[in-house]
Amino acid sequence: MAETAQKRITDIGPPHYEKFLPPIIKENYGKWKYHEIPRPGVIVHISETGAKLYTVRAASPRLLSTAKIRKFAQLAEKYSDGYLRFTSRHNVEFLLTDPSKIDPLIQELESIGHPVGGTGNAISSMVHTQGWIHCHSAATDASGIVKAVMDELIDYFKTMKLPAKIRLALACCLNMCGAVHCSDIAILGIHTRPPKINYDLLPKVCEIPNVVASCPTAAIRPSTYDGKPSVEIEEEKCMYCANCYTVCPALPLNNAQTDGISIWVGGKVSNARTEPMFSKLAVPYLPNNPPRWPEVVQTVKKIVEVWAANAHKHERVGEWIERIGWPKFFKLTGIEFTKQHIDDFKHAGLTYKTSVHLTY
Repeated sequence: MAETAQKRITDIGPPHYEKFLPPIIKENYGKWKYHEIPRPGVIVHISETGAKLYTVRAASPRLLSTAKIRKFAQLAEKYSDGYLRFTSRHNVEFLLTDPSKIDPLIQELESIGHPVGGTGNAISSMVHTQGWIHCHSAATDASGIVKAVMDELIDYFKTMKLPAKIRLALACCLNMCGAVHCSDIAILGIHTRPPKINYDLLPKVCEIPNVVASCPTAAIRPSTYDGKPSVEIEEEKCMYCANCYTVCPALPLNNAQTDGISIWVGGKVSNARTEPMFSKLAVPYLPNNPPRWPEVVQTVKKIVEVWAANAHKHERVGEWIERIGWPKFFKLTGIEFTKQHIDDFKHAGLTYKTSVHLTY
């Protein structure tokens, strides 16, 4: 009876992942011994049985047209028996068993604007959020900045000449839908003004208790305006997170004149050599300057190149900063230290370690 139920086909939930595995992976499941990177963008996994699986990794934007997805599918049918996958960093990977097809596949990918790389000691594709194209609370764009930054740093994607791997990320507001909090270099869109209250619209479309409850810092409280139910915002408590705007469209937060971008550094998820780290503030504010965001691009490039010139082998950005000390990091990169770098959050003391905070 249980076997019958297990075999029954339903439409509840996603299909089992085994359905999409290439035959070579199914046949060697649990038998893979090690992998090598024979060239940038190409990985070969070797099994106990001697079987080899080749992965070709190409850069891909997070937002794709159906036409481009069909093109990827055609390339997969032509070179990798129809098998491909998208990574969590928006790379597209083709899974091949025939090494003679690697070069033709790479040529076709690069001919349609998708460079191959992002393996080993390199910059991989950037994790990023929705940006202006979709998100209602975005303080900056996502895809536009990523395009501008990676155009400038593409050489570090296509080669493996950096001291270690480096992960870049972007979130268009501080809710951080991307991996901003744990990336080597992170770009974070920031609001700098509290929401504007549309007093006429608010009582018509918003539930006051929900609006008050949505604020994580208790900056919003019930009030009245012109005899109608409303709210008031205590600006000193507002952290510009846009939670209230999410539940109440009468509290818009976006401001083309004051929204901007901050840069964070030193995060990582890996526990190799040192424990995982959170990103820390490097640049508190840069202007939104589309379509190419030159200030952001040059700042990120400067940090990457200073780290590349001074880091030890296999040393991630955060590990390098911890070794040389934050004062030297600011000096080498030319970034100004400001009051915004001082953590004055009331629970900040709980996050300090028992060692010295600044090393020289």
